[in-house]
Amino acid sequence: MLRKLFHKKIDKPVENKDIKGKITGIYSEDLQFFQNTYKDCFDIVFHCFETIEQRKAVIIYIQGLSDPEELNENVIKPLLTTEGASGERFSMIPVSQMKTLKTYEECIQSISAGLPVLIMDGDESALSVGLAKSEKRSIEEPVGESVIRGPREGFTEVLAVNTSLLRRKIHSPKLKMLQMSIGKYSQTSVVLVYIEDLAATQLIEEAKQRLEGIDIDGILESSYIEEFIEDTPRSPFPQLLSTERPDTVVANLLEGRIAILVDGTPFSIIAPATLFSFIQSSEDYYQRYIISTMIRWIRYPFFLVSLLLPSFYIALTTFHQEMIPTDLIISMASAREFVPFPTFIEAFLMEITFEALREAGLRLPKQIGSAVSIVGALVIGESAVQAGIVSPAMVIVVSITGIASFMIPRYAFGFSLRILRFPMMILAGTLGILGIMLGICGIVIHLCKLRSFGVPYLSTLAPAHADQFKDSLVRAPFWKFNTRPRLTGKYNQYRQSSNQKPKPPTNE
Repeated sequence: MLRKLFHKKIDKPVENKDIKGKITGIYSEDLQFFQNTYKDCFDIVFHCFETIEQRKAVIIYIQGLSDPEELNENVIKPLLTTEGASGERFSMIPVSQMKTLKTYEECIQSISAGLPVLIMDGDESALSVGLAKSEKRSIEEPVGESVIRGPREGFTEVLAVNTSLLRRKIHSPKLKMLQMSIGKYSQTSVVLVYIEDLAATQLIEEAKQRLEGIDIDGILESSYIEEFIEDTPRSPFPQLLSTERPDTVVANLLEGRIAILVDGTPFSIIAPATLFSFIQSSEDYYQRYIISTMIRWIRYPFFLVSLLLPSFYIALTTFHQEMIPTDLIISMASAREFVPFPTFIEAFLMEITFEALREAGLRLPKQIGSAVSIVGALVIGESAVQAGIVSPAMVIVVSITGIASFMIPRYAFGFSLRILRFPMMILAGTLGILGIMLGICGIVIHLCKLRSFGVPYLSTLAPAHADQFKDSLVRAPFWKFNTRPRLTGKYNQYRQSSNQKPKPPTNE
């Protein structure tokens, strides 16, 4: 009895097999098809009426996604007051964007996009009217990528707005945008963006092939696509660059890369990406090159600090005390006299606590999130030291590590370092400096094997090209950027004329 109860056969929903069929031109049959398709959909509006020529017609649209006032004024009113043949519908309706649809599937896609569909008796085609209307967020500065100097506009959740932001910056018709729909039910619009003659043909075809190979129920965010198209999905390092900034997308397009925009999210995807793509900031190109170079030189060492500082502290205090100066080791030993835990457990507890405080600060409301994280860190750190649970030196090490991790411009890459920090601490606590060296070798070998759409992850370092260091280890002045990156811009190598270094006027 129980088996029959729990193994009761569930009838599958019957799919409409005629969805790819053509519009018949018989009003009753076409209307019945759409009424069956949109059964139990209260927000689908069927506005039936008769034209001035006594022809039956229906307009189908989604409530909230189309503009009913414009629909009444520019579509229904002309059909009720103006005589004309069926072939003259375009001239009768004063709407700039209209499209003829031949199949039911095209009509459903148009309705889902917020474009009303007009069906008239005797016509074997429908008319899609460009009167979509939806609430959208205004263009604002990206919170996670704010800059002191530079553009302060960011992508929104509306795909048309995002593509227009790119068109405003690149006026050339060489900027190409290929649109496709992904998701069986969501049918999310995805746009592949590239500049013709700059992006490699193989890169474009590979991107199209990977996108077309995605078979999923729905796409809600660009991260869905990112996990489907990256080269090594089990790697902790991100292989595609995500950004909300149109200027960052345009800068990468001009270097021969591609971008992927997804409807419903402000985050775009850029490919291929390298290690230096995640350590560099868009603001590096808006400051003077001397300042940007100095900031990069500060950022690179702290990139290593965020990964290795707790591990080195554990290794030195546990296995290699002879490497610490005598006065310092005496001070550290006296501070740790009443600490009941070994250094490894102490560091592990502090790191987990710091990560919990950081996550809590992100999830709490903005008004109190930062205050809770800062006050919580101060109170917990001070209380832990006074209680003898941790030493003051460990609080300093964890604080410096946290500050260093905040210097990584890209959140996804910084999170990868936070994940790897814990296995590095385990290696340091078991094997000392030798364990750290083994961990570093394993990370470097993994990075050397990584590819992003076929481009080496350590590009400009491995393989090494001395002329490419001008935009990796340093930020050279713009009059030195005569060529594009070798592995992404080799099909159109030169980006500007040479010998553009400014010179003072000559005295005559």
